[in-house]
Amino acid sequence: MSFSAKSGASLSSWAARWWWWRRQPSCAAAAPAWSCFGGSWSRPILDMSYSRHFLDFQGSSIPSSMKKLVVTKLSQNFREAVTLQQDSPVPLPGDGDLLVRNRFVGINASDINYSAGRYDASVKPPFDIGFEGVGEVVALGLGASADYTVGQAVAYVKAGSFAEYTVVPARQAVPLPSVKPEFLTLMVSGATAYLSLKELGDLSEGKKVLVTAAAGGTGQFAVQLAKTAKCHVIGTCSSDEKGGFLKSIGCDRTINYKTENVESVLRKDYPEGVDVVYESVGGKMFDLALNALAIKGRLIVIGFIAGYQNPTGFQPIKAELLPAKLLKKSASVHGFFLNHYLSDYKMALQHLLKMYERGDLVCEVDFGDMSPEGKFTGLESVFRAVDYMYMGKNIGKIVVELPHSVNSKL
Repeated sequence: MSFSAKSGASLSSWAARWWWWRRQPSCAAAAPAWSCFGGSWSRPILDMSYSRHFLDFQGSSIPSSMKKLVVTKLSQNFREAVTLQQDSPVPLPGDGDLLVRNRFVGINASDINYSAGRYDASVKPPFDIGFEGVGEVVALGLGASADYTVGQAVAYVKAGSFAEYTVVPARQAVPLPSVKPEFLTLMVSGATAYLSLKELGDLSEGKKVLVTAAAGGTGQFAVQLAKTAKCHVIGTCSSDEKGGFLKSIGCDRTINYKTENVESVLRKDYPEGVDVVYESVGGKMFDLALNALAIKGRLIVIGFIAGYQNPTGFQPIKAELLPAKLLKKSASVHGFFLNHYLSDYKMALQHLLKMYERGDLVCEVDFGDMSPEGKFTGLESVFRAVDYMYMGKNIGKIVVELPHSVNSKL
C-alpha cells in the first residue's frame, strides 16, 4: 500500500493525538476504549483506506453499546441457557481486525450443543454464541486495511455472531460482492456438505446417495452436490412441501417419513442398498441408514440433531451390532467435523461461491415468514428461530435478519 504526503501527514496527526490521549489522566484505564478528543467520546479506530482517523465515516455512527446474546448457563435448552444483553459495549478491533455490523446471522442445529458446553468443557459462562454472520465492515485496524475497506461486505465463521457488531480477524473474513443472505448459507452448511462428500464420499456417476433431513440447511447442498457428481439421490423429509422443494433441486426420489415407511421404501426400491449416506439425524434414522448400506457403502455422520435436546446430547443406537454390520458389507462409518478441515475451507468456499454465481447452486433461505409470529428479525427472534428448527419446519437455511440502525448510512 502507498501513501501520499497528505495521507502521511494525516496519519502523523492521528498518531500525535492518540499518544496525547494515552497520557491524559481524564481517560481512566477502566473507561471504555474510546478516545477523548475534544472532550467527546469517539473511537480511536483507523480506516487507512481513507487515510484518516475513523471518527465519523460520512455521517455513519457506531454506538457505544449494542445488543448481543450470551450463554449465561450451560444447558441444551437454548432459552434457559442464553440471555439477550441490551447494553453490551461495542468491541474495538485490534490491528488485524475488522469490526463487522451484522446484517444476517445463521442458525445451526449445533447452537444448542455450544450453549450446553459440549464442544469445550473448559469454557465456562458467560460466553458469546452464534457461529456465522454476513455484514459490512464499519471500522478496522491498521493491519487489516491492506485488504479491506469500510463499507465492504464480508462473511465469517466465528463464535459470537449473535450480536449487532462482531470483531472478526481479517484473515478469517471472506470478502463478498454484496450483503446477501444466500452467501451465509454456504459458510457452514454448504462447506460441510462440500468437504464431507469430497473427502469421504468417493462420489462418482451412478452411485446411489441417501441424504437424511435433505430439505434442511446442509441437506439441500448434499443433494445438489451429489447430483452434480451425476449420482442418483434419495432424500428424506417431513412434508410434501419439502418434497416438492427437493424435486426442484434435482432429488430423484423423495421419502416423506411422516407418510411413508423409510425402511420399507429403501428395501423395495433399492434392494442392493445405497452407496453413500449423508446423515444428520441420528437415533433410529442412523440405524435405518446403516442397514440400508450397499456392499462397500459409506455412511457419513455430520450430526445427530435428534439427540441434541437430550441431556446427554444423544439418541440411543444399536451400537452393539455395528461391528458385525460393517464387517458383513465391508462398509464404513465416517464422522465429519468442519473444524478438522479448515485447511481446505477457503478452497471449498470459493468453489461454492462460483457455483452460486454461475447459477449452478440453489441457496435456499428460510426467514421464518411462515412461522406463527412471522419473519425472524432482530436478535430477539433467534430464540424463535432455534425452536423453529427443532420443530422441523424449515426449508433451507434458517437466517435471522438484523435491521439497519436508523443512524447509519452504510
